[in-house]
This record gives sequence, structure tokens and C-alpha cells, in this order.
Amino acid sequence: MSYSPAATRYDSAQFYRRCGRSGIRLPLISLGLWHNFGAKDSYENARAIACRAFDLGITHFDLANNYGPPDGSAEETFGKILREDLGQWRDEMIITTKAGYYMWPGPYGEWGSRKNLLASLDQSLKRMGLPYVDIFYSHRPDPDTPLEETMGALAHAVRCGKALYVGLSNYKPEETARAAKILRELGTPCLIHQPRYSMLDRWVEPQLLATLAQENIGAVVFSPLAKGLLTDRYFKGVPADSRASRDTRFLRPDHITDEVLAKTKKLNDLAQSRGQTLAQLALTWVLRHPTVTSALIGASRVSQVDDCVGATRNLNLTGEELAQIEKILA
Repeated sequence: MSYSPAATRYDSAQFYRRCGRSGIRLPLISLGLWHNFGAKDSYENARAIACRAFDLGITHFDLANNYGPPDGSAEETFGKILREDLGQWRDEMIITTKAGYYMWPGPYGEWGSRKNLLASLDQSLKRMGLPYVDIFYSHRPDPDTPLEETMGALAHAVRCGKALYVGLSNYKPEETARAAKILRELGTPCLIHQPRYSMLDRWVEPQLLATLAQENIGAVVFSPLAKGLLTDRYFKGVPADSRASRDTRFLRPDHITDEVLAKTKKLNDLAQSRGQTLAQLALTWVLRHPTVTSALIGASRVSQVDDCVGATRNLNLTGEELAQIEKILA
């Protein structure tokens, strides 16, 4: 059966937030394809998640060259979804990719050289079957490559029409400020920064968020649910189908400590008093900051997309609630 998007997908103007000082507005919730879109995952499930996200007004789909597994296969999966379902609405989407982490053997398959970034972008476009992406990111700073070279490669991607905007990911505040200055001088301002941020991981406070505000750069934050810890997923142990059970590269059972669970259960009580799930409260909390344009979620099933988008129905946190959250987290 051919896909047709929901006519109601843009009914809520409040679902979109301006990205820094730019013409781009992003949905408050964006879909990341880091997990569950690889060749080893169910294609029908990946397709259902992506289509449901678009039906709910999620226009921003975030990828990287090495997402899978195996590396590159998430872009191939998304390319197939575009060909078979979503491609007709390409101009309604923000599609992003990144380069910088290990992708292929030899001295040019990772980090921030012009050689790696531009070769990787060409590979990504081929896998997705696209002439351009909306945002191309430097996925991490390279300690051995001059920042001018890395930023020059991003600016070149825009000049040659293979990207519309550029972004940074995992850059520290001082690196971000330097990179933003170089990009401005090259005539390709930095649109967005993608850092990790959640109630359990607050390294962006206050300096990086202040730097982004000062530079008029938006933020799309990844892991706002702390890889699933800020959900009720682990309250009764480690489920067999959970990330902590299936893929321990990023979340291991020993990360789920009694101390973490004590905090998340108290946060869950607060969420329920607000008529929210714990995941919804965690998303509301990161979105409270005006510099945060969007919260980037992963999903292993369609119902999780619905739950996360539901967070945007109640984004008001009172001073008392914020104080209560700080007390729990302390």
C-alpha cells in the first residue's frame, strides 16, 4: 500500500522552533537514525517509525556516515524509505549527515581532513540517493587537523551544492567559538551544534549553551533520554529487547545503578503528577532552554515516537517543579 502523509502534520505551529538566527525552523522533536535503522534491523519497523514521525510533523531526520550496523547501512535504509515512501515530500524535510568518526580503513577514513569529510559526504549522498543534504556536520573535532581545514571543507560542501547548511557536533565551547568565527569569515555561518544533553549528562551547562546563544547557533541535543535511562524501561530489570541487553557498546547493565534508578523513579513520580511519562518530562526539561531548538530521539517502535511527541503538549515547567528536579538530581 502506497504511503500518503497525514493531512494534519502541520496543524501545530508551536511544534517548530527557529534555529539560532536563521531562516530554518526545526520540529521540537527530531528523529535520529543512530539505532534501529541498520541492515541488521527490521526494515518494515524502520519504515513504520520514519513514516509515523513524518505524519506527526517531524521533518528533521538525522543520520551519520557510520550509523548502522554495519556502518553506512542506516543511510541505505533511509534511502530506500525515501525511494518507496517519503521521497515525494523531500522539500518538506531537513535531512542531515555527519563525518568524522571511523568509517573506512587507512589514513583518510576518519577525523576532520578535507579529504575525509568530502569523500564521506559523496558516499553518504550515494547511499541515500540524494543530490544534497540539508545539514552536513563535522561529527567531532580533530586534534591533528587545523580547524581552518575542517571548516573549509564544510564551507566547500555548501559552495558546491552538496549541503545547504553546516553544523558541528561534540565540539567544546572554545572550539565552537573558533569554528563559528572561521565559518562566518568563509561566508557559511554555522547553523547548528549537536551536543549530548540530558538530566543525567549536563556538560553543556552553562558554557556551551551560552556560547551558542552568543554566536546565534541553534542546538539539537542528542541522548535527551540518556540512552533510555530516563524512561521507565529499566524499573523492573533489564528487558531482553532493550539496548542495555542487545547493544552494550553505549549502555551496559552496570550503568543502571541503584543510585540512578532511585533518581529516575522520583522523576517518574513528578512526571506522573504532571500527566506525563518520564520520557516526556526528560524532553520537556531539555527543551526548557531557549537555545535548544530540538531534542533528537531514537525509537525502536512507533509507540515511542508518539510518546515523545506527546511531550510537546505540556512544555511549561514551574519554578517549583524545576527546583524539585534539581533536588532529585543533586
